[in-house]
Amino acid sequence: MALSASLALIGALLVSPAVAQDAAPDALIRRVAEDVTQDKDIRAGDPAKLRALVEKKLVPHFDARRATQIAVGVNWRRATPQQQDELVREFTRLLVRTYSGALASYRDQTIEVMPLRAKSEDTEVTVRTRIRQPGAESVMVEYDLAKGDSGWKVFDIRVAGISLVANYRTTFAEEVRNHGIDGLISTLSARNRA
Repeated sequence: MALSASLALIGALLVSPAVAQDAAPDALIRRVAEDVTQDKDIRAGDPAKLRALVEKKLVPHFDARRATQIAVGVNWRRATPQQQDELVREFTRLLVRTYSGALASYRDQTIEVMPLRAKSEDTEVTVRTRIRQPGAESVMVEYDLAKGDSGWKVFDIRVAGISLVANYRTTFAEEVRNHGIDGLISTLSARNRA
């Protein structure tokens, strides 16, 4: 399954923050891709363990605020700082649930990290990978990363050219149009409790 393979690589960001801070973005993705394919909790598929693993080790390497801004789009500027914080918290919970579920179905894929095309001074890069699956066509997955004070962090993922974060934008815009920012927060909260 292409989505599960791509989310497995995102789940592969299971390295210590110190290692992630110093690693080049492609080396980081390559190293963690190897780590995730070896992880026994991922192979076992235990949902509670997967969720805990994602919350503990993935979330620190994901720029949740920027991802939420992309997903909320123009409505981000209309939200108060408190609403923005709530949106980030609820969207992060949604992503944790999504990634945990996808990691549960990760089986026998191999991840090839393509050569990075970036300058050493770049602060935003795209790391391209190819997910190879037995009996299925390979899937291209691209990870957009930005370098900040705490190192490289993923802020978007594209599977076969489709942004997983921006994919929420239409749904979120409709919810804001019909029920306002607080309505979107309530909807996300309800989904996360379900």
